[in-house]
Amino acid sequence: MKKALLVLLVGLLFSCKDSSKVDEKQQRIWEPYNDSLEVASNADHEKGRMRYKLIQSKVLDKNDVFLPLYDEVSKMTEKEYEFLKPLVLEQNIFSIRKRIEGGLLTYEKLVLFYLYRIYKYELDNTTTLNTVIALNQDVVKQARALDEMMAKGTAPGARHPVYGMPILLKDNINTSGMRTTAGAIALMDNETEDAFIVQQLKKNGALILGKVNLSEWAYFLCSGCPVGYSAVGGQTLNPYGRRIFETGGSSSGSGTAIAANYAVAAVGTETSGSILSPSSQNSVVGLKPTIGLLSRTGIVPISSTLDTPGPMTRNTIDNGILLDAMTGFDEGDTKSTKEEYPGIISAGLHPTSFKNMRLGAFSSLMENDSIYSATIEKLRTLGVTVIVFTPPEVNMDGFLSILNLDMKNDLPAYLAKHTNSEKVQIASIADAVAFNSEDSLTRVPYGQALFEGILTDSTTAQDLTEIKTRLENSGRTFFDTALEQHDLDVILSINNYHAGYAAVAKYPVLTVPMGYKNSGEPISLTFIGKPFKEAALLRLGAAYKKEFPNRKMPEGYE
Repeated sequence: MKKALLVLLVGLLFSCKDSSKVDEKQQRIWEPYNDSLEVASNADHEKGRMRYKLIQSKVLDKNDVFLPLYDEVSKMTEKEYEFLKPLVLEQNIFSIRKRIEGGLLTYEKLVLFYLYRIYKYELDNTTTLNTVIALNQDVVKQARALDEMMAKGTAPGARHPVYGMPILLKDNINTSGMRTTAGAIALMDNETEDAFIVQQLKKNGALILGKVNLSEWAYFLCSGCPVGYSAVGGQTLNPYGRRIFETGGSSSGSGTAIAANYAVAAVGTETSGSILSPSSQNSVVGLKPTIGLLSRTGIVPISSTLDTPGPMTRNTIDNGILLDAMTGFDEGDTKSTKEEYPGIISAGLHPTSFKNMRLGAFSSLMENDSIYSATIEKLRTLGVTVIVFTPPEVNMDGFLSILNLDMKNDLPAYLAKHTNSEKVQIASIADAVAFNSEDSLTRVPYGQALFEGILTDSTTAQDLTEIKTRLENSGRTFFDTALEQHDLDVILSINNYHAGYAAVAKYPVLTVPMGYKNSGEPISLTFIGKPFKEAALLRLGAAYKKEFPNRKMPEGYE
């Protein structure tokens, strides 16, 4: 594979070296392929959400994404890439920074290393994850500028750890210079300014590497359709088993890209499980913060009640760093908090002592999941106090109405404020449904049942207010009964199993790789805590990850 990529890059470099003679649009470094055999093979042995109708996007030409930086990436040789591997691959931010400060690495080489991997795997149709759907065309120049400042001694003295680190963003997060599509053809020409969290990342010196695929409209479009699919990006695939395991959604591109080491870290978004699910399915660390810790301004919404962005990384150290780099009070977000929560940035470096932990475990999971129960028993041998409990039954009726009514109101507000009406021709859910219906085979091959359901939901504003209050109380009762009765630090779950309860309770949740099933499919241990206890969650997660170093790189992407 490595030799093949080198031949491809070198051959294309020489054939296209004279840009004055060859129109860039005529250059091709990627060709679409017939994915019908893959689809047929998948349909033969999978059911439900894994029944893919297509793998490739019908509207995205990867040449448009990858050609602009092709000459820069071609400068890196396979030999240099192999030399950089141990310096970068699977390393945390502090390790990478140390190597840059020690002269073994530069910001430019760091960016090129990740770009080289992206080109290596995403331009090969046998390994592509369909995850990177846009690249920052200025990222190499930006990295080079940081190196020049370092050489001249003009770089900021006090630099946030995220400074110079290449970050990928889920493509529902507004980013200047790259379109923000939410995976929808209706937003393919959506050019915006930076979302508030992107402003914060840039303020702290992060390099935005590009945008990644997602479940279209954050998986609130079709019913029972494959997670990780969007009309713009096609079907995102899981590096631990392409077309075998689900990617999780909706932040599928963020999870798969970090699993495959395409960037230092990625940002996802969650309404209910959309960070936890893909993090778990791709054996990475994902944090869904308390509503209000991070701004939602400039993010294509589902629900202003439940939405939040969050960090997705390969370790707890980077997770805290990325989370801290995005924080800040945003006057444009009514849920944004002015409070500061110290300790987040260093939480991954200061694990909680096992002997001081009091954790809750679901009795049903102890009985039905052998990996979970074995993990709990080992935690006990390390001195952890674990209380097995059965949660109270609570009423969760009305959850869908929150999403329906919020999106019906929140999406038009986003479109009015952040989009150009000449380039984005929808202004409401009804407009989007009509637009998609004009060419359903291309725009909504799995239908748009959830969008249609928004239009028929008759819940009143007063009913919605009552539902939100009742569900928040239900979610908190579900967890607090055990948390308070037994004086627990957190409750332990699996993957995104209890994401809905945490969502309505507005509780933060951290998921960390727990191991792999016999099939090779990843599974994660999930920590659920009280509001604004992110630092405590990360310290617990760091202790767990140190004693249980479960993450393995996906085969074929080492």
